[in-house]
Amino acid sequence: MTATDTSSAEEFWEDRYNSSDRLFSGNPNSALIRETSAVTPGRALDLGCGEGADAVWLARQGWHVTAVDISPTALSRGAEHATAAGVADRIDWQQHDLAHSFPEGAFDLVSAHYLHSPREMPREEILRRAAEAVAPGGLLLIVGHAGWPSWSHDHDTEIHFPTPDEVLAALDLPEGRWEVLVKETYDTPMTDPDGRPATRPDNTLKLRRR
Repeated sequence: MTATDTSSAEEFWEDRYNSSDRLFSGNPNSALIRETSAVTPGRALDLGCGEGADAVWLARQGWHVTAVDISPTALSRGAEHATAAGVADRIDWQQHDLAHSFPEGAFDLVSAHYLHSPREMPREEILRRAAEAVAPGGLLLIVGHAGWPSWSHDHDTEIHFPTPDEVLAALDLPEGRWEVLVKETYDTPMTDPDGRPATRPDNTLKLRRR
């Protein structure tokens, strides 16, 4: 992808997903499991759901999930995963370009994992809209990359990965109406392209709407 590309965001992500039979592992994100396992299930919104691993895991825990992605291919794979897991009736798959449209309703959990894109995307605006979608007493969970993988040495040094404090400030939340439950940066274990152990710095921001 170069600066001269004129394809839409949907076309870009469709190309990414169609480049492989499966783009991701099919396993739920560890931060989601860590931060929501003890939470009473209700209505959840999964933003940028990809091939649906998080949505399926939430549905298995008893959540009713609205799973959103820009890519029809990703959503189709997610729906197949949900059917195979026996939770198809608990997940509503919706296509949205979050820069232009957003699912309706209020949710007990709004989850945004790795909502990054090499294409221009109004991430801060999307996350502010995500906060607005949290029902009173509900949770907002934002997980993002905090830096490059440990094996990466030839990358764009101008790309900035926001800290949890920067994400919180950009949300511009009303004073006194939210409680910060988790705000941390940590190393996530992974493997490099050659299959060797590696890490990538990530961060988590977990908030409760009062």
